[in-house]
Amino acid sequence: MFVTFLIGAIALGTVLLYGCLGETLMEKSGHLNLGVPGIMCMGTAGGCLGIELYMKGLAAPANANWFPLILVAVLFSVLLSVSTGAIYAFLTVTLRCNQNITGLAITTFGSGLAQFIMDTYVTRKNFDVAGKLLSRGFVNDPNANGVLRVFFSHGFFVYFAIVLAVVFAVVLNRTRIGLHLRSVGENPATADADGVNVTAYKYCAVLIGSAVSGFGGLFYIMDYLKGSWENASTIEAFGWLAIALVIFTLWKPNLAIFGSILFGGLFIAAFVLKGNPMQKELLKLLPYVITVLVLVITSIRKKRENQPPASLGLSYFREER
Repeated sequence: MFVTFLIGAIALGTVLLYGCLGETLMEKSGHLNLGVPGIMCMGTAGGCLGIELYMKGLAAPANANWFPLILVAVLFSVLLSVSTGAIYAFLTVTLRCNQNITGLAITTFGSGLAQFIMDTYVTRKNFDVAGKLLSRGFVNDPNANGVLRVFFSHGFFVYFAIVLAVVFAVVLNRTRIGLHLRSVGENPATADADGVNVTAYKYCAVLIGSAVSGFGGLFYIMDYLKGSWENASTIEAFGWLAIALVIFTLWKPNLAIFGSILFGGLFIAAFVLKGNPMQKELLKLLPYVITVLVLVITSIRKKRENQPPASLGLSYFREER
C-alpha cells in the first residue's frame, strides 16, 4: 500500500516539478508569471496534437515506436507552450505591462485555447496505446521488489524532470550564466550597467521556463493518466499548486524534487485516506497552508538566500537607470 502511494506521489509530483522549475527560472529573472497554469495547458494541447498526428500517420497503433513518439510529443508541446510564453514575454519585457494582470490573462487564454484545440482537432484515438508507451518504466512487474518499483517503474518524463532540476540548480548557482540571470532578477539596472543584456536574459528565462512548464501538462495527460484527457481546469489547478511550490522550496530547484513529492503525496492522500468530504477538501488545501507558513517564517527570519528576487514582479525601465 505504501509503495503504491509513494509511486503515485512521485508521478503526480512530477507534474508539479515541471511547473515549479519553469516558474523558478522565470522568477529568477524577475518575472512573476501567473500564466504558468495556462502555459501548462497549452503544453498539453501541443503534445497531444503532435501525438494525434503521429498516430494517424501509422498503418496500425501497434507500429508506434517509443522514440519518435517522445520526440514529436516534446516538439509540439514546446512549440505551443513557448509560443504562449512568448506572448507573455513580449507584453511584460518589451511593452512592460503589469506582470500579474498579464499572467492571469495568459492563464485564461491558455486554458481556453487548449480546451478548444483538444475538443476540435484532437480525437484522442489510440491515446491509450501512446500513453502506455510513454509511461513505460524499467520495472513494470507489480510483484517486483518495492524499492525497485518506487525508483524504476516510471516513464521517461519523470527521470527527465529530476535531471532538469539538477541541471537548473547547477546552472543557477555554479555558472556565469546563472550569476547573470540572478543579477537580472535582483537588480537589472546594475546588471545592465555591468554589460549584461537584461532583455535577452529575461526573454530566454521566460521562453525556456515556459517550455519546461508545458512538459508538466503533457506528462499529466500522456503519462500519469495513460492517455486519458481531463478538462483544462484540472491541469490549471496543478499550475497554481506549482507556483505555490516555488515559494515552498525557496526558489531552489534541487529542493523542488523533494517538495514536489511531498505536495503530490498530500494531494493523493485526500483521495486515499478515509474521511468525510470536508476533511478531504481541507487536506487538499494543506500544501497552500504549508506554503503560507514557509513564506511567513522566511519573512520573519529575513535570510537573503531564502528571499525572492528583489525585482520580482517589477518592470525594468532602462531610461530610469
